[in-house]
Amino acid sequence: MAEPRPGLALRFQRRFLAARPLRSLPWPELEQSLRTAPDSALLADILAKTVLHPLCVKYPPSAKYRRCFLTELIKKLESTAAEPLDELYEALADVLKEEESPRCYKNYLLPTGDCVSLWESTALISGGTTGLVTWEAALHLAQWALHDPGLFRDRTVLELGSGIGLTGIAICKTCQPRTFIFSDCHPRVLRQLGENIRLNGFIPEPDVTWSIQTESQGQEVEGEKCQNPKVIVAELDWGSVTEKQLLGLRADVVIAADVVYDPEIISALIGMLQKLSTSRADRKAPEVFIASTIRNPDTYQLFQAELDKVGIRWQMIPAHSSCDFLYDVQPDVTILQLFI
Repeated sequence: MAEPRPGLALRFQRRFLAARPLRSLPWPELEQSLRTAPDSALLADILAKTVLHPLCVKYPPSAKYRRCFLTELIKKLESTAAEPLDELYEALADVLKEEESPRCYKNYLLPTGDCVSLWESTALISGGTTGLVTWEAALHLAQWALHDPGLFRDRTVLELGSGIGLTGIAICKTCQPRTFIFSDCHPRVLRQLGENIRLNGFIPEPDVTWSIQTESQGQEVEGEKCQNPKVIVAELDWGSVTEKQLLGLRADVVIAADVVYDPEIISALIGMLQKLSTSRADRKAPEVFIASTIRNPDTYQLFQAELDKVGIRWQMIPAHSSCDFLYDVQPDVTILQLFI
C-alpha cells in the first residue's frame, strides 16, 4: 500500500476528527509493543503506512479512525501466522468504550395532537446501557395509559426505569398527573432523560432530589388541578432505596416498562416492590403496572414465580385493539397489574 500524500492524509485526518477532545490511546507504547513482536518486519511495515503516520502526532485521530485502524490491523495479523497481541485487543476495547454512538431526533405523534420529541441513541447499546433508546414496551405502556387517563389524573406517579422518557412525557402531556417522578440509576440515562424532559417543555424541580422529599412536600392539595404537573427526576437504585425514602415520594401509581429482561435484576425489583408495600403508612398502597416485552419466556416466568413466592398477586391487563403510534404492534408485549 502506497503511503498517502501529506495533503490527502491531512484532509482525511481532519475529516474524522471528533467534535470534542477524546481520550487518546497510548499509541507510542502500542507502537513499541508491535515493533518488538516476533513478526516485527511485517508489523513495522503495516505501522509505517497506516495510522502511525507522522501527521497523527500533530492531529490525533478520532475514536472512529482508531477503531477502523485497529480492526483492520487485527484482521491483517489474523490472516498471517503472527501471534495475537493482547495490546491490540485491549486498545480496541478501549476505543469501543470511548466511542460515542450518534444520536437522532425522533417525534412520536400522540392521538391528542401533542407530540413527544426525543433525542435517542441510534445504537441499541450505548455508553454501557440499553436505556438510551425507546423500547416496544414503553410505546405499549404509553398507548395503554392514553386510553385510561383517569388513572393518572391529579395523582403522583412514580416511573421505574424511565429510560429516555417516552412513557412519562406522554402521560405528563395528556393525563394531567399532579406529580410525575421519573427515575433511573444510570448517570448517562439520567442526563439524557433530563434533556428530553426540557425538550418537551417541562422543567424538573430545581435542586430537589427524591431522597430528601418529605411527606408534606408530597402531599396533595385538595381541589388543585394539574394542568402543569410537577416533574422530578430521581436517581433510584432498587437495591439500596429505603422504605423511608419511598414513603417520602407518596406515589399513588407506579409504572415501569421493559424492566424484566435480566434474571439478575428481578430480585432487586421485587425487593423494592415489597418496600413500596410497607412504606405507605396510612395511605392506600399504590397501583402498580409493569409492561414487558417477552424476549425470553423463562425470564418472564421467573418474574411471575418470584412474585408468587413473596405473595404479590398479579393479573394481566388486556391489550387495546387500536394502535395510536406509528409502530408495529408487538404481540409479545404484556402489561401486568401488581397488587402489593
